[in-house]
This record gives sequence, C-alpha cells and structure tokens, in this order.
Amino acid sequence: EVVRELGAEEVRWFYREDRKTWKPFIGYDSLRIELAFRALGSAGAAAGEPAAVEPVCVRSGLYEVDVASAESYPVYWNQTEKIPVMRGQWFIDGTWQPLEEEESNLIEQEHLNRFKGQQLQESFDMEISKPVDGKEAIHSLKLSRNHVDWHSVDEVYLYSDATTSKIARTVTQKLGFSKASSSGTRLHRGYVEEATLEDKPPQTSHIVFVVHGIGQKMDQGRIIKNTAMMRDTARKVEEKYFSNLATHVEFLPVEWRSKLTLDGDTVDSITPDKVRGLRDMLNSSAMDIMYYTSPLYRDELVKGLQQELNRLYSLFCSRNPEFEEKGGKVSIVSHSLGCVITYDIMTGWNPVRLYEQLLQKEEEELEESWMSYEERRLLEELYITKQRLKEIEERLHELKASTISKPPVLKFKVENFFCMGSPLAVFLALRGIRPGSSGSQDHILPRTICNRLLNIFHPTDPVAYRLEPLILKHYSNISPVQIHWYNTANPLPYEHMKPSFLNPSKEATSAPEPDSSSAAPSPTTSPVLVRRHYGESITNIGKASILGAASIGKGLGGMLFSRFGRSSATPQTMEGGKDGPEGDDKKATTVGTPPLPHSSSGILEPTVELEHRIDFELREGLVESRYWSAVTSHTAYWSSLDIALFLLTFMYKQDQEETDKSNLDTL
Repeated sequence: EVVRELGAEEVRWFYREDRKTWKPFIGYDSLRIELAFRALGSAGAAAGEPAAVEPVCVRSGLYEVDVASAESYPVYWNQTEKIPVMRGQWFIDGTWQPLEEEESNLIEQEHLNRFKGQQLQESFDMEISKPVDGKEAIHSLKLSRNHVDWHSVDEVYLYSDATTSKIARTVTQKLGFSKASSSGTRLHRGYVEEATLEDKPPQTSHIVFVVHGIGQKMDQGRIIKNTAMMRDTARKVEEKYFSNLATHVEFLPVEWRSKLTLDGDTVDSITPDKVRGLRDMLNSSAMDIMYYTSPLYRDELVKGLQQELNRLYSLFCSRNPEFEEKGGKVSIVSHSLGCVITYDIMTGWNPVRLYEQLLQKEEEELEESWMSYEERRLLEELYITKQRLKEIEERLHELKASTISKPPVLKFKVENFFCMGSPLAVFLALRGIRPGSSGSQDHILPRTICNRLLNIFHPTDPVAYRLEPLILKHYSNISPVQIHWYNTANPLPYEHMKPSFLNPSKEATSAPEPDSSSAAPSPTTSPVLVRRHYGESITNIGKASILGAASIGKGLGGMLFSRFGRSSATPQTMEGGKDGPEGDDKKATTVGTPPLPHSSSGILEPTVELEHRIDFELREGLVESRYWSAVTSHTAYWSSLDIALFLLTFMYKQDQEETDKSNLDTL
C-alpha cells in the first residue's frame, strides 16, 4: 500500500455530550457526514465562498449535524446546549480517541507532504516490527505544546513538551527505557474500523411518547434527560434480548409544560417571601395539580399536551414516510400527573360532562318530590324549552360539522398506555367510577381507544395507586403482578403468571374447612387486616431485631405510614354494611387458592377474572430503607433496567404476534 489521502471511510466523526469524552458516530452516520463535509469543501472552493450543505440526519434520526458549524442538535425537542462534532483523522493508540482537529490537520498535512506516495510496510511485518528503541526519528513536527516524531511511515509518536514530561523522559532514558515508550503516545492514522453504509441503525417500528408529570417548570430539560436515560437503558436491553430483530423502539420526550403561559406571574406575586425557595419549589411542581383541577386552566394543559403529541407524530412521519406504510405503532409512557392528562385526552373526559350528569340527577329528584300545580307547570315549560334548545344546538352542530370535519383528538391510535407512578386511579375514583362485574379494561379505558392499559409502580411510591380494584373489587385482595428482575433467567411470561392473594399465609391453612368460614370475624365487628402491607417481606438480615423494634413502633408506625402500608381495614369497614358476613365467607374460603376457572374446593362459583392484568409492581431492593425509598421511588423509574425490559417485552411481543398472524394469513 502507498501513502495517499485518507478515504471517507477511514475518517471517523465524533460527538461530545455533557462535556464527556468524544463518542464515535456509527459508520452509516460518519460516512454521510464526511461526504457532506467534502461536498462543502469542494463547493466552497468552486464558489469562493462557503456553500450551504443540507444538514445530515444522524443517531437514528433523532439529531442533525450542521457540518459548516461543526454542531449537532436534536430534531424533536429544544436544547439550549449545542453538541459539538469533530472530524477524527489521527487517533491515540488503545483508546482510539481522536486528536484535536487543529493538531490532527497539521499532522495530516505534514504526513502527506513528507510521505505521500511512499510504500507502507506490510501489516504482518508491522506486528513484529522492532521496538523504536534507538531508532532515530526520520521526521519531526513541532506543535504548540507537543511534538510528533515519525520513526517510520507508520510508527508515529506524540510527545508532550511540558517540563515535567521532559524530566520524566531523561530519567527513564538513563534507566535504559526506550525514548518512545517513556512518554510518547503512539498515534494511528485512520480509525480502527472502516465506516460502511451497512453499519446502519435498524428501522423504527414502534415509537413511544414519554410524557412528564409535575415539576417541569422547576427543571425544564428534565424530561429530555429522563427520556435519554430510558432510551439508553432500552438500547442495552435491546442488545441483550432483542438483537435478532431488525426493528427497534424509539423513545421521544413530550415536553408540554414550558410553552404554557397559564396565569403569567400572578401566583408568584402572591407568594410570601419567607422560605421562598421551598415555596417556589411547590409553585413550580405541586401547583400543576391545582392548575389541572382549575376549570380556567385545565383546557390549556390538555391542549398543550395534545398539540405537542400531534406535532411530534406529524414531524416523525414526515421524516420517516415508511413508518405509517409499514404499520408502525405508537405507545405512550406517562409519569405522575401526565397519566391523568393523557387519559383525559384519549377518552375526551371533561368536567362539564360530570356537571351535566349532576344537573340531570337533580332534575330526576325534583320530579319525584311533591310540588304545587304552579311549580309543576313551570317545570314542564322549562323542560320543553330545554329540549327545544338542545335540538337547535344539535342542528347547528350538524351544520358546522358538515362544513368542517373535526380532526381527531390524536392523530394516531395508542397501542399501549403505560402509566408510571400514577395517581390516575384516585382521579377516577373521585369522578365516581366504581368497580363493575366484567373483567374488561373497557370499564375505564375502551379497547377501541387504546389496546392495552398497564399501570407500573414502585411499592413505596406515595403518588401511585392501583387500577385493578376499580374494575373488579376483589382484586384489592390480589397482589399486583411482580415485574421480573432484568437478569432473571427464563422468566415466566406475564400472561402465564397466576394471581396470588395478599392474605397472610397462616389463614390459608384453615381455608378449605367449610366451618372455619363461619368463625371468621365479620368486617362489621372487627376489621381483619386481610391485605398485607406492601413490601412487608423483610430479608433475613437482622430479622429478629427488626421484629423486636416493630412491636414497639407498631402503634406509631401504623398511624404515620398507613398511606404507604395501605392497610385495607378502612375500605372493608366502610363497605361492611353492604358486604356482610357472606362477603367475608367468600374471602375466607378462597384464601390461598387463586380464582381459577375450576375451583379446587368445588364449593364456590369461579370468580370473574380480568381479561388482562393491569397493575405491575417493581420488586423492592433487598437493602433499601422503605421510608427513604418512599421519597426517591417516584422518580426512580427512568433508569430502571427492569422497566425497560418490561416495556420492550410488551411492545415486541405484539409486533411478533402480528407478523405471525400475517404469515398465517398469507399461507
């Protein structure tokens, strides 16, 4: 081989985020950036002035590179910090980190001037080439703080000219070490692997919109960092478990808060000055919940999120036209209050509807009550007028609808809706949703709107609530599905996991005896703690001491942490009147035997089961303090490998099922 100018495939481009080390672009990206760079150079030389070159789309289409300014920026979200990019030609041995561009250019220029057209050593000779001890430099180049010595065409070393390194060099040379190895760094021309267009990111078959909850005003870029964490963890999981698939899942942050004006600065102006830091923190976090429950600003929050979701989807499709053609899917991962807003957008729920229902109820109650002839006549008149008004409004609405077709609320169908640390269940309960008799998700979120609803929470997250007992009441006694550890070997698929009861195991022994049910205390007389406290499994480490301390702190702890423990005594006592001893009989008899279609005891009718499980609980760490994790757990979802694997398992499983189905259809 002869020394010639570096080919586009030998050059490697790098980017640097958060002032960390330089990271190489994949071959496909690097090659395209280099071609754009060369086009810019040749166009500039021809025109005599810098020519405009199209920005290059990189990193699975999430970023673009502006070659002229040597900067990269995100496509789907705003970021104040630009990401510098760099052209690597000369690299440090071992780490393959690029030399700074200015030095690199000077060395490259000098190398070509001196050695262009010269023969390179054969590669196998290079491996066993003599060490550079005693070899004199055949060429040298002085840089600002370093100098470079060429011992042969392909043996190039960089030396630092700082005083300390000079002393070190003379000492080591006197001790008999070689000059090169003492403080020189071996350099390589061209990157360790050639860039090819085949080194390409897989096609995106599924996009996930990541929606934040409260607190974004306090830390605006937080959702972007959180989504980046989730994306990186998902990439690791994809490499380990789904590397055989030719497609991948892309995560996009949905930042809906910063564009809203809401009340301007009115709330700030009425905030007292003492403990201002704490007050500002509450204003920029918890205040979002108050805005959402305010009829004045609720719509602004809903519209903010809705428009951002639609904007991102349209932008993604315009840049990836084959996504919709190939039946690409969309899922949403929402956190905290974001779950409630996303749910309301999908279902179109509005407090006005609740108010109308209330008015209707009042009217019905009025009709039933006794009233004078005059009152009844006026009421009838009012009723007729209202009916007439309703008809006119409907006709007007139809006319408008025929001229302008109302666009759908969201431009896409939601495949999966994952809630993380979600208070949605509380909002639904306060809106009057009560458990039904069918085990269908349609009771709270119709399948026509969203194929699958999944509620993920950490057992000590104080903001998270369960959804299943809102569909079927007896699920308050069935534990949520435990999410598998990331490194579990051959985990049981989630759909095959049998429901397990929350009751203490000692009750299970007496369960099959029919008489024992009558002895069970009725909820009206004494509240039995049927549901265990979440995460009550303590490790054997210091078990005795914990139990000893527990007996003292039981009374106090029960009062203080009843929210985290979620003791079920209260709901049962409240429902006691309706449930009566019969309900308790059923519970006592079914203890320890999951409600399977064929009951082993043969006494009970099989209980209704959910079509799909909805509540999924992260496993607690063995050594973490439960009350400390109550503080940290609400924000601990983003970097969890267990959650990343959980999300991808559901998304890839559906994709797999669909391809299998289409293959069957073609057969």
